[in-house]
Amino acid sequence: MGAQEKSQGNSNSMQRVKVYRLNEDGKWDDQGTGHVTVDYLERSEELALFVFDEEDNETLLLHRISPDDIYRKQEDTIISWRDSEYSTELALSFQENTGCSYIWDHICNVQRNMHFSSLNNEIFHTMNSELRELPAVELSTLPIILKTVTESGIADQMRLTELILNDQDFFQKLMELFRICEDLENIDGLHMIFKIIKGIILLNSPQVFEKIFGDELIMDIIGSLEYDADVPQVQHYRLFLKEHVVFKEAIPIKNPLALSKIHQTYRVGYLKDVVLARVLDEATAASLNSIIHSNNAIVISILKDDSTFIQELFARLRSPTTSAESKKNLVYFLHEFCSLSKSLQVVQQLRLFRDLINEGIFDIITDVLQSPDKKLVLTGTDILILFLNQDANLLRSYVVRQEGIPLFGLLVKGMVTDFGEDMHCQFLEILRSLLDSFTLSGAQRDSITDIFYEKHLGELIDVIILSCSSDEADQSTSNLARNAGKVESQNSAKPEILSSICELLCFCVLHHPYRIKCNFILNNVIEKVLLLTWRREKYLVVAAVRFVRTILTSHDEHLINHIVKNNLLKPVIGAFVANGNRYNVLNSAILELFEYIRKENMKLLVKYIVDSFWNQLVKFENLASIHSLKIKYEQCLENCGTKMDVNAPDPRKRIDERALEKEEEDYFNEDRDEDDTTSASHPRKVQPQPVSSNGVEANRSSLSPRSGGLVDYEDDEDDEDYKPPPPRKQTETSEEDEGTLESIRSKRKLNPKEKEHELSKKQRLGKSPKSRDSVFAALCSTLSQAVLPSKKTANTIHLSTRSAERNEGSGEENHLEKESSSPDDNSSEEDNHRDKGSPRNCSDNRQLTGEDSPLIPPKSSPEMAVNGS
Repeated sequence: MGAQEKSQGNSNSMQRVKVYRLNEDGKWDDQGTGHVTVDYLERSEELALFVFDEEDNETLLLHRISPDDIYRKQEDTIISWRDSEYSTELALSFQENTGCSYIWDHICNVQRNMHFSSLNNEIFHTMNSELRELPAVELSTLPIILKTVTESGIADQMRLTELILNDQDFFQKLMELFRICEDLENIDGLHMIFKIIKGIILLNSPQVFEKIFGDELIMDIIGSLEYDADVPQVQHYRLFLKEHVVFKEAIPIKNPLALSKIHQTYRVGYLKDVVLARVLDEATAASLNSIIHSNNAIVISILKDDSTFIQELFARLRSPTTSAESKKNLVYFLHEFCSLSKSLQVVQQLRLFRDLINEGIFDIITDVLQSPDKKLVLTGTDILILFLNQDANLLRSYVVRQEGIPLFGLLVKGMVTDFGEDMHCQFLEILRSLLDSFTLSGAQRDSITDIFYEKHLGELIDVIILSCSSDEADQSTSNLARNAGKVESQNSAKPEILSSICELLCFCVLHHPYRIKCNFILNNVIEKVLLLTWRREKYLVVAAVRFVRTILTSHDEHLINHIVKNNLLKPVIGAFVANGNRYNVLNSAILELFEYIRKENMKLLVKYIVDSFWNQLVKFENLASIHSLKIKYEQCLENCGTKMDVNAPDPRKRIDERALEKEEEDYFNEDRDEDDTTSASHPRKVQPQPVSSNGVEANRSSLSPRSGGLVDYEDDEDDEDYKPPPPRKQTETSEEDEGTLESIRSKRKLNPKEKEHELSKKQRLGKSPKSRDSVFAALCSTLSQAVLPSKKTANTIHLSTRSAERNEGSGEENHLEKESSSPDDNSSEEDNHRDKGSPRNCSDNRQLTGEDSPLIPPKSSPEMAVNGS
């Protein structure tokens, strides 16, 4: 043959390739190995690809090069394309890269020449377009019509659209011809009609769409598209639309235009999504979507303006005689009706929703949510979400009314109910929209939050308690579970539901900080939520940690104190330790919690964590977050010590005037003469002073009403100018002492024997031996040191001498105290303790000897300081 002769003459340009063909299973079949070249077809000016077998020189492949962009070059050695003649994918795999590039360049040059030739023809036809007319629609003229439709340029497309629209009978004649070809099984004619209809649709003309999508033509148009030449089997679109698609009328629609638009919308959608899904371009698909949107708006407008239709719809929904199946279809119709209303303008959509509320749509949804049909419940929640997306206040204004409270309860119940699907997420979304404080007004916000926190928050917490069995938690967990027994059938709550509850609680912490603070502290909500740390599901443990992290973002001192006081971070630390060195989400969440506490400088929590759990955390000290937390703890301790020293340079400043006067008054009211004689004969040993039940040491120094004089010391030369303040009235002192005794007596009731001991104790109190000299020496030494710092050394030696003298006679006094009864020991110890000197004197001595830490804590009261606590 001529083609073979040419190929043999040009054997030098041959390239060695393998021919592959894609089979029905999606695998490439090897068709043989040969040599490829680009050459003219026999008796034609068209170029083609020839592949001849390398063994017997038979033709393995003959492909006419197409001007369409169907060729693809892959990996520098493969050229593939879809061949319309074979209705499959073909590929050439080259042995050398240079051979692949050579053939690819040939194909590109051929396509470029073909485009240039067609452009010249288009210019010629454009210049003579006014002379062209559509030929008559006949079987013999189908090739001419096809060429006119498919090969027209941009300018010709506008002219072609005008010709089609001007010919009123064009589509009717073409569809009649289609039915004839179908009856005669003229496959070639059917293929040409398919290409003609596809080309007309791709013209993307709204006027043409309005004609072909009418009720008279659309089924024939869809039928003509069943015969695609690129598909080996004939499709059966019309059969599906007629037999399998059933139009259900939940309520009769009497308007014929509305019915026509409903049918047209479905068919256009089917045409776009199924019939022409493979060939439509983006512009044409957008035009078809616009038709669907417009039809929906027309249908909804017609129905919403028909007041009798809406009233009949709700009357059937409320009627007890309506069957369950009919009521289900009515709910589905109501959902579709509300969903399609998005095609309306915003103002019209809002007006429609308000009309539906006035008709009682929320009452209908309340009944729907109580249905055992899960699909029906899901439809009800979808309707509520549509209202929330339009205007959340429409639903909020309903649930705050008395008749809307049951709906709120059903939403909470639905969130913790296992529907077998992820429906709890929809209930969660609805509750979040209702409780969103950023979009709520004042009165409405208070009403909704009151309802939620008073009636429904406890239900969510009880679900968490009952989902954590006692074998997973400690004894306190089982006690909480027993107290939460009012919630029924929630013992096996899905982990996803528990996670949604935690997510809702975190949302509430952010939006209702005040209500959360009161409710969480009173009801121990934090402790109950942290029961989730006992669950096996790690993401539930992470949810509990995230809940604590959210609480800390509020920086609420009451909640932080509540956490520390009740040791609520113990389960979190336990989960962290149990997780060990595993690097997972739980590990990261808890470390981030520690890091947040450190960065936000929450000193109370830092001290609480390190003081309480450092023995458990010390093995994780190599982690940066744990190590930084320890450093922060040490810094807090250093800052507290520095602050204490700066605030208390002189301990005497922490004693108010009344404490000072009381101390001096105690001294001046002592009986010096009696004390001197008694001290000389009975020296006493200093013993610790008893402490009362409230932590304050009992002071009975004022029980002796008699006063003594000053004693001068030879080594305190500057003390001569000291003038003590005048003593207070004796009556006031007596009243205070009696009040002190009464407070001590109130600690316990005395039996008759104890009363006798009490009387003897009072007698000895008046005669208790005391070293007046030592007390006065301590007082004067303190004053002299404050006035004359230069005498620090002398005063210190003097006080040491006095203390040694006081300790020499302790043996005989100790012998007398052993013979006394138990009640007398208390008063003796109290009197002896005062011989040590006042707390003020001790503090001064600490300062003088260079000690930095004060004796009296910064937060101690003046009375505690005076009494020596």
